[in-house]
Amino acid sequence: MPFAYWMLLLAVLLPYVTVGLAKSGGFDNRAPRSSLDSLSGWRRRADWAHRNHFEAFPAFAAAVLVAEMTHAPQTRIDLLAGIFVLLRLVYTGLYIADLATLRSIVWGLGMITVVSLFVLGS
Repeated sequence: MPFAYWMLLLAVLLPYVTVGLAKSGGFDNRAPRSSLDSLSGWRRRADWAHRNHFEAFPAFAAAVLVAEMTHAPQTRIDLLAGIFVLLRLVYTGLYIADLATLRSIVWGLGMITVVSLFVLGS
């Protein structure tokens, strides 16, 4: 299985790891949405990062699959997919640390990798 597919798997799992951090201070499973909405501080930011991972994943997955289906160079697909996941990990840390400007820059770099995957597949 190509490395890029392993990166897809990690990108699928990342939101669940991030929400696990958000829930680490206590969680009411009878009212999960209101429980998450009542979080504050870094746990609330971890929840927001978790939600953003779900928003970023579809474009990343589509870009990897387009690049794979068009038989773009595998080493480039793998490199861009790895960079995207690494940037998402950095993004998570910056979000939790409340470093908004750096977080936004890293988000933008992640989107550049997604666009690069689409261009690679064109």
